[in-house]
Amino acid sequence: MPKKLSGNLTVPPSKSAAHRLLICASLSAGESRIENVDLSQDISATISAARALGSQITETENSFLCKRGETCFSGETLIDCAESGSTLRFFIPIALAFGGNFRFTGRGRLFERPLDSYFDICREKGIHFEKDESGILFCGKLSGGTYTLPGNVSSQYVSGLLFALPLLSEGSKIVITSPLESAAYVDMTLSALSAFGICIENKDYQEFYIRGGQSFRACQMAVEGDYSQAAFYLVANALGSDVRLSGLEENSLQGDKAITEIIKSMGTPLSARTIDVSGVPDLVPVLTVLATQAEGETKLVNAARLRIKESDRLATITQELTKMGADIKELPDALIIRGKTNLRGAVCDAHNDHRIAMAIAIAATVAEGEVTISGANCVRKSYGKFWDDYQKLGGIIHG
Repeated sequence: MPKKLSGNLTVPPSKSAAHRLLICASLSAGESRIENVDLSQDISATISAARALGSQITETENSFLCKRGETCFSGETLIDCAESGSTLRFFIPIALAFGGNFRFTGRGRLFERPLDSYFDICREKGIHFEKDESGILFCGKLSGGTYTLPGNVSSQYVSGLLFALPLLSEGSKIVITSPLESAAYVDMTLSALSAFGICIENKDYQEFYIRGGQSFRACQMAVEGDYSQAAFYLVANALGSDVRLSGLEENSLQGDKAITEIIKSMGTPLSARTIDVSGVPDLVPVLTVLATQAEGETKLVNAARLRIKESDRLATITQELTKMGADIKELPDALIIRGKTNLRGAVCDAHNDHRIAMAIAIAATVAEGEVTISGANCVRKSYGKFWDDYQKLGGIIHG
């Protein structure tokens, strides 16, 4: 039911940071404690993958105790990544750093998302791989040397190699052949690795030098608040809600921290602008909602990667907000949103995409009429308590 949100909320912990800290902790010889972890479906997938590789991980209240276990594998090791693209892309090189036969499985659109850069590396390194309807089988072991990646694909390839290559006995180099998009996510990886004692030399995001034979050092870390999730409430505030957020790090390395500057740049009242979203793709669904309430024509550009997320987000956010009365033109790699429009109630589909579901919920706060979201429980992928928090802030939900 249309209603502005109001109240105090502690932002849930960052999913991106939690992936990275849990991985580093699971590779440490001593026992590490990672605090303030939200056990979303994606984080559960990363914990499951680490356990499949022998890591010992014990859950305590809101934290996890982790340490590296046996890493000598016989037979075929099954690694279920559920629907987590981060888990898949991080753990392929980690598994191959140990060497063996690893079958990666998952659900949904997971294996529709590209892995070509890893396949190219496997061919270069003599690693066998087979892709079939059940997933992908990798057989072999990484070796030191030069790894070449384009910069305009997912930064998760770079992060995956940064986790894995220090485990090799030989040194390695990663060469980025074009400007690196989403560099902030690589910064988060480098920060996590540094906290666990791993040294990486970063030469202007064009080359990364990784010394071999390094060991992850156990430590205690807490996961910071998530700007990707906070963005939904910050946009709600820009549309008239009054949610007071706590738990965000002012000096965070998270790329989605950009939401604060984007909203500020659009002013009061909101006015349109052109936004390059190549570095902040996860913000696009909720930025589209924001743009519907801005005067003029907002352009979200360099957004082609949105088509290979949990849904084709350029298509799905256009489809669902159009049902609500928005004026959106979908281009191959951009959205053009003409505002300001009066959003109306509608029956919408989340398309099994957590960020689509949450974006529609924020659009509902300014809609004229009841909004129905089918498949709304898909928020469990990243933010299982979203609907609880929405109600705590005064949102009215039936169903």
